[in-house]
Amino acid sequence: MTKAHAKKNLKPRLVEWRFMLVAGVVVCVFMALVARAAYIQVIEPDSLIQQGDNRTKRTRYTQAHRGNIMDRNGEELAVSVPVRAIYADPKLVHDNGGFADKRRWQALAEVLGQNVDEIYSKLGDPKKRFVYIQRQVSPAMADYVDQLDLPGVYLRNESRRYYPVGEVSAQLVGFTDVDDKGIEGIERLYNDWLTGTPGERKIRRDGKGRQVEILDETQSEPGKDLQLTIDQRIQALTYKELKQAVGTYKAASGSAVVVDIHSGEILAMVNSPSFNPNNRSGVSAHRIRNRAITDTFEPGSTAKPLAVLAALEFGSANLTDTIDTSPGWMRLGGSLVQDARNYGEMDLTGIIRKSSNMGTSKLALSVPKEHFIELYYQMGLIGDTGTHLVGESGGIFHDRSRWSQHELAALSFGYNIAVTSVQLARMYAIIGAGGMKRPLSIIKSNQSVPAERVLSETNANAMVKMLEAVVLEGGTATKARVPGYRVAGKTGTSRKAVAGGYGEEYVNNFAGLAPVSDPQLAVVVMINEPGGDLYHGGDTAAPTFARIMAGALQLLNVPPDDKAVNSLAAVNNGGKHDS
Repeated sequence: MTKAHAKKNLKPRLVEWRFMLVAGVVVCVFMALVARAAYIQVIEPDSLIQQGDNRTKRTRYTQAHRGNIMDRNGEELAVSVPVRAIYADPKLVHDNGGFADKRRWQALAEVLGQNVDEIYSKLGDPKKRFVYIQRQVSPAMADYVDQLDLPGVYLRNESRRYYPVGEVSAQLVGFTDVDDKGIEGIERLYNDWLTGTPGERKIRRDGKGRQVEILDETQSEPGKDLQLTIDQRIQALTYKELKQAVGTYKAASGSAVVVDIHSGEILAMVNSPSFNPNNRSGVSAHRIRNRAITDTFEPGSTAKPLAVLAALEFGSANLTDTIDTSPGWMRLGGSLVQDARNYGEMDLTGIIRKSSNMGTSKLALSVPKEHFIELYYQMGLIGDTGTHLVGESGGIFHDRSRWSQHELAALSFGYNIAVTSVQLARMYAIIGAGGMKRPLSIIKSNQSVPAERVLSETNANAMVKMLEAVVLEGGTATKARVPGYRVAGKTGTSRKAVAGGYGEEYVNNFAGLAPVSDPQLAVVVMINEPGGDLYHGGDTAAPTFARIMAGALQLLNVPPDDKAVNSLAAVNNGGKHDS
C-alpha cells in the first residue's frame, strides 16, 4: 500500500501553478494592450493623429505684396520690392557644430555689418528654434550668405517698402515698419486697404521630407492700390521752393498746401525740414511730423477777410460803404487797437489792401457776436477739413459765452484763434469757389462731393477782387505777383504766443488764389520763425507763394488772364528768388 500510494503522489498534475501564473500574466498583458488600443483608436484618437501630423504635415505661406500708393497721374509714391530675411535654428546650429568654422561666421558678420560676438550671442541658447539674424537684406547679399552654407542658417522671402520720391512726400505718405505694417501717414491710415492676405498651402511630407500630398490650398490676395489726389509734379515744385525759402530766410520750419478750388482735392502738401523715408536712421521726431495738418498758428491778417464778409453777409455793411478809421487807433476795454498810421476813411477794398486793424475791428463789432463767430466755423477755420489724416488738428479756438469787445476785435485780425495751413487753404478755396464749401480730400475718387453754400456768390466774388488789390501797387503783398496771371491773396505776420503773452519769434504766412478771372488754385505758405532781417509775410511767404503758384498754373496749363503780361519770358523771370 505504501509503495502504491507513493507512485500515486508522484504522478504529475495536469495544471501546474506556474503555468497558470504565466498564462494569467499573458492574458492580462493582452487585455491591457487591447484596452489601450481601444482607448487610442475609439475613445481618444486625436492625440495619436496629432503626433502623426506633427511629423508629416507642414504649412507653407506665400507672400502677398502690399498695394502701391500712386499720385493722381499714376506715378508711384510707395512700392514693395522683394528682399530676403536671414534667420537661424539655434538647435541645429549647435547640433551640427556650427560654430566650428569661425571664418564663415566672421564673413557673415562683415557682410551684414554686425559684430560676430553679437551673432554668437543671438544663437547661444540651443533650446531656441527660430532667431532672426537680419531682415530685409538685398538679394545680392542674401546670395552671398547662401553660399557660405552655414549649418542651421536659412533664408526666407520678404518685401520691403520703397519710396521713389524720397523726402518730397515723406510726411504725407508716411512709412511702414520692418513687418510691412503702416505706422505713419497714408501708410498707417489705409493700412488695412493696402495690406494683402498671404496664401496658405497645407502639405504632407514623407520621412525624407518630400511632398507627397496637398491637403489644402488658399491663394494669396495682394493688397489694393491707393491713388492720391496729389500731383507729384506740383508736389516736387512746392517742396523745392519751400525748402529753398526755409534755408534762405533761416527759418525753423515751413509748410505749404495747394488745393484745387473746384473739387477740394489737395494737389500738394509739403513740409520742411523733411527726411528720407528709405533710410530713417537717426531721424528726429520733429522731421516726421506733418506740420501742414498738425502745427497751429495764429493766422494774423490772412483772417481779415472774414470780418468784412461777416458784415456783408449780415447786412451791417454794403460793398459801397466807407469806414472811418481815424485817428488810426482806439481803446477797447482799456486795450489798444491801432493801425500802422492813420488811413482816414477807407472803403472795404482799402481796408483789405492796407490791412487795417481799425477797419476790421469796426466791421466785426457791427455784427452780432454769434453771427461773427459762426462764420469762422462755416469757413473751415475750426474743426476737421475732411482729409481724415492721422494727427490732423482741428485748430485751437476757445468759444465762450462772454466776449469782450477787444477780444472780438483781436479775432477779426487773426488773434485768439490758431489754425493749420490746411484749414487756411480751405477758407481761401471757399472764397475762390464763390462761397461753396467742400471737404478737402487726399484720396482720388470718381464721386463728387456735394457742396454747401456758406457765402453769397456776390460777396465771395467781391472779396476776390478786394484780395487782388493786396497784390497790386499800394497793397501789402506786391511780391506775390505772378506775371501773366491775376492773383488775389493776403499776407499774415503774427508773433508766437509764449507763457504770459507774446515772444519775439514770428510766423509768416500768405494765402492766395489764382487766376482771379476764374480761380483754379488756392495756395497757402507758412514760414515758421524766420531768422534773418526779413520777418514779414510780404517779404518771405509772399514771394514763395508766387513761385509755387506760377509753376503750378503752368504745369496745369491754365491760360494766363493778365493781358498786361503776355510774354513767356516774363512768366519765367517771375520765378527767380530775391537776392
